[in-house]
Amino acid sequence: MNLNFNDFQKQDVKFDINKLQKAYKELLTIKGFTGVDGVTNFGAISLTQIPGDPNSVKGNKARGIFWTKPDSSGKEAVRDHMIDEAAYSEFIEDYKNTYFKEVFDILSSKYKLGRVRILLKEPRSTLSWHRDPEPRLHIPIITNPGSIMVIDNVAKHMPADGSTWITNNTKYHNAFNGGEENRIHLVACVLDYKFN
Repeated sequence: MNLNFNDFQKQDVKFDINKLQKAYKELLTIKGFTGVDGVTNFGAISLTQIPGDPNSVKGNKARGIFWTKPDSSGKEAVRDHMIDEAAYSEFIEDYKNTYFKEVFDILSSKYKLGRVRILLKEPRSTLSWHRDPEPRLHIPIITNPGSIMVIDNVAKHMPADGSTWITNNTKYHNAFNGGEENRIHLVACVLDYKFN
């Protein structure tokens, strides 16, 4: 079997991990969350929306379309609906005074982004085996050695050290948190990134 670590590409942009963690705590305060109980939409807090449309970050719009193989037949099934990722260009006003705004501005100058979200994986939990329409940019904010992403049978831990990664989510993948604390990543859809 050929293990393709090329599906995890570390980028040349790095952020201050202490400021990221502080911004995450500020986000919880702004949203009025005391813990994961208030975080809905599979643990997603959207940082961007369609301009002037706060409903663009609710319900299945927080997820977007994906494909999965839900049973032993191996037959692919589609879930949710296609989203116009490029329309998610407005940084949400409530969070403009956090470090995430600076991060967004820097990333937007380097990549064509779709939705930008903070994604939470609770301890001892996993995502389904699925594929997405485009690659994803990850900046781990809080993680542990048991938090692993698997793409096409290759497993990798991305440390929370301020590094930025782009992962090939167009292939089948999942992420699991085998640790005992929440796994928190900034995740953005990347619309102009090609894997070799």
